[in-house]
Amino acid sequence: MPVGALAPDVAGMDQNGKEHRLRQDQGSPTVVYFYPKDGTPGCTKEACAFRDAWKKYETAGVRLYGVSSDDVGSHKEFAVKHTLPFALIADPEHTWASAFGVGVTLGMFSRVSFLIGADGKVAKVYPDVDPAVHADAVLADVQSLPH
Repeated sequence: MPVGALAPDVAGMDQNGKEHRLRQDQGSPTVVYFYPKDGTPGCTKEACAFRDAWKKYETAGVRLYGVSSDDVGSHKEFAVKHTLPFALIADPEHTWASAFGVGVTLGMFSRVSFLIGADGKVAKVYPDVDPAVHADAVLADVQSLPH
């Protein structure tokens, strides 16, 4: 999905069984980060980096969704184990991945993130992210978005 495109109107269930619809977040900056699999080293590092920066994201009014093809149960276990305060969307049917044009290999999503502006359009795409520093890099870009 290219910069400037309107983010898709997708919905999905998080680790707590709550449904989230992406377009309901219009009016606030939103980060959607796709990752391969719950509990793997890189995915854990990335999720924990977002967790550690969570207060800054909340202060900036940013919504955050992690998305993988894992199911709700797997997401719940992952979120509890690492005290993740944000929504992990279960996308076993690849609805979100397809809508965003995210690659899938052996059932696992490519690691790519999207920053969506308050206007609902993609402001920045992050392919091949470094899980350890990605959360801070995205937050810095949020500060440069028009309000």
